Amino acid sequence: MTEFGIVGLAILIVTLLVSYQGFKKPEYLDQYAFRIKDILYGRQYYRLLTSGLLHTGWVHLLMNVLTFYYFSSVVELLVGYRNYFMLYVASLLGGSLLSLLLHRRESEYTAVGASGAISGLVFAAIALMPEVKVGFPGVLMVPGWLYGLLYVVFCAYGITRRLGNIGHDAHLGGGLVGLLTVVVMRPELLRTNYLAIGAILLPALAFFVLLIKKPGALVLGNVFAPAPGYQTVDDRYQAQVRQQEADLDELLDKINRKGLESLSAREKKQLERLSR
Repeated sequence: MTEFGIVGLAILIVTLLVSYQGFKKPEYLDQYAFRIKDILYGRQYYRLLTSGLLHTGWVHLLMNVLTFYYFSSVVELLVGYRNYFMLYVASLLGGSLLSLLLHRRESEYTAVGASGAISGLVFAAIALMPEVKVGFPGVLMVPGWLYGLLYVVFCAYGITRRLGNIGHDAHLGGGLVGLLTVVVMRPELLRTNYLAIGAILLPALAFFVLLIKKPGALVLGNVFAPAPGYQTVDDRYQAQVRQQEADLDELLDKINRKGLESLSAREKKQLERLSR
């Protein structure tokens, strides 16, 4: 079995230690988890990265560690330890940013896990070695390009259907950023391994185009569903009132947890406006 590279080993140790701390202290996990309202309104941007060091439990952690084990060392060997570190961080950030974009209107949305960064390693490995077999050893193994294609399709389906308690958006965002990052590092891959890269990028691009054309798909749960029907003026007014009530509840909840001084200048103005 392949040994970890020096950077991969360091990332693994830090992830294990931080995750264990989160297991012992729920308030620690709460402080560093990915949460929309704390990132957008509290400007706690560090959560985009620290959430990737936390996990919900031992099973979640073990699953990510196993995937990390199989792909970390080979990617670090092929791109070098400096590029490997940049690739890992970029993938983690890419997964968080896509989650932030797609869930930006869900202030309470919370997530943890290194899956986005690890998906980046998997996609980078496929771009570097299209002949690699991916799957479950001893059960089912498929060519890397096919795994990547199916993974994109599954993530797209999971995003629109809200399938399970899984951050499909972080998986997809991290995987794509990892793929693009390794292509920037090794541009010759576009010439030698274009079929594997295209098998991943083309369906992902098609999915994003559909989302742009039908943004309501994230609410409707189906990217192919028809657009919502006509809304009356009263419908729009009631929707606006509900949103304002939700925004006010969030601000009051933050004051209750952290005090009035925890509000930013923007949030204080928003509180004043909503309290009228």
